[in-house]
Amino acid sequence: MKSVLICLAALCLAGCSKNIDTPEAVKEGVIKDIAKKVDVGAMDVNVDSVSFREKEADAKVSFKPKGAPASQSIVMNYSLERQGDEWRIKSRNMQAHEQQQPGQTALPPGHPVSGTGNGGPLPAGHPQVNPSQKP
Repeated sequence: MKSVLICLAALCLAGCSKNIDTPEAVKEGVIKDIAKKVDVGAMDVNVDSVSFREKEADAKVSFKPKGAPASQSIVMNYSLERQGDEWRIKSRNMQAHEQQQPGQTALPPGHPVSGTGNGGPLPAGHPQVNPSQKP
């Protein structure tokens, strides 16, 4: 009888563990990380693709200002690791945007234009940026 109870308890605990091998869980981990630095409420965040391997995942995530056309999106590649019942960012890098002009550097949505050669229109509703202002 005692062994039956132990088996049932083990099965219950195993069944209660949260499945985080989902694009939604990866999105939560990415948003939790970037929310420390940017207003994620002003962005559309989409997990374009993700692959899972045991306690690690690789994801391609796109960001754009809410309601903006896809041409204003940037794509980031993330390497994540499972920590408990959530995904944490190990590393990230920006993927080059196909429609980017030669010599132009892609910036995150809402990022102020910096330096010369990166000029172009700011997203709708973006505050004006003083080009002589140093970061």
